[in-house]
Order: sequence, then C-alpha cells, then structure tokens
Amino acid sequence: MPSTTAPAPARHADPNTAAPAGSPHAYDAGLLLLRLALGLTMAVHGSQKLFGWFGGGGIDGTGQFFTAVGYPAGRTMAVVAGLTETFGGLGLAAGLLTPLAGAALVGTMLNALAVRWGGGFVAPKGVEYELLLTVAAAGLTLTGPGRLAVDRYLPVLREHRLAYGATAVLLGLATAGVILLVRH
Repeated sequence: MPSTTAPAPARHADPNTAAPAGSPHAYDAGLLLLRLALGLTMAVHGSQKLFGWFGGGGIDGTGQFFTAVGYPAGRTMAVVAGLTETFGGLGLAAGLLTPLAGAALVGTMLNALAVRWGGGFVAPKGVEYELLLTVAAAGLTLTGPGRLAVDRYLPVLREHRLAYGATAVLLGLATAGVILLVRH
C-alpha cells in the first residue's frame, strides 16, 4: 500500500546562522589533496636547490642564480630557500605545524614572484605559476589542514583558528619583506 505521507521538506541551512550543509569528510579530503599537491611540489622544488635532484642546480648552481638576480650571499640564500621549500613543503603535505609551513612557503614564493615580476602574467616568463603557489599556500595557512593531518594530534593546533593562520601569513609576508630589502 502506497504511503500517503508527504516527503519531508529539504533542510536548508540559514546562511546567516548555520554552518554550510556540506560533509566535513569532503572538506578534509579536499584539504588533504591540496596539501599533498602543493606540499610535495614545493618539497621537490626545494630538493632541486639543495641536492640538484630532478634536474636542479644544486646549492652551487642555485647560489649563482640568486647572486645573478641580486641577492647577497647567493649560496647561503640557496640553502635557506631550499630548506624552506623542502621542509615547508613536507610539513604542509603532512599537515604538521601547518601555519608555520604555509607561512614559510608564502615567504619563499613572494621572493620568487619578485624575481619573476615584469615578465607578464602568462608562462613561460609570467608569474602565473608562482602566484598560484603563493595564494594556495596562503589559503591553506588560513583554512588549516583539516582533520586528516598530524596537527590534529598536537594540543595547540588540534583546533585550527583563523588567528593562527592570519598571524602566520603576516609572518611570511614580513619575512619575505626583510629578505627583499637586502636584494639589490
């Protein structure tokens, strides 16, 4: 016998009072995917600088490049950039100290943007790639890593706060600014 009961109306969250009706598992999976893609890409990029892997210049070749584009102590800057990209990338991929890992990548990528600036927006000479990486790092720093992250097991970072992310982004901006000030 067919039911005469009308189906229940769909529940829609009031955008002014309730959280979005999406699945938290979907958000966590999406954040994990973004963290892995960005973090591992940056770790590979850093290993090019540090070890010459994946066709990179290693410390000496990268140091010469840094000197040529106006940074003092090019070899030292190559080590700093390589370590920042490698460990910041691995930290972001794992969701470990996410605000600091993201801030490290934001600062490094702002310097990359400064070096590439002036070649337009579109590749091969433009800044589209560097800009995308910078914004993605800042976005993940602000949103936090999601629940599929090592930070979930750290008492202070278990519950990501916008203030943590915003403070970290400001730290990345300030650090990048200081480094850019020493560039000729």
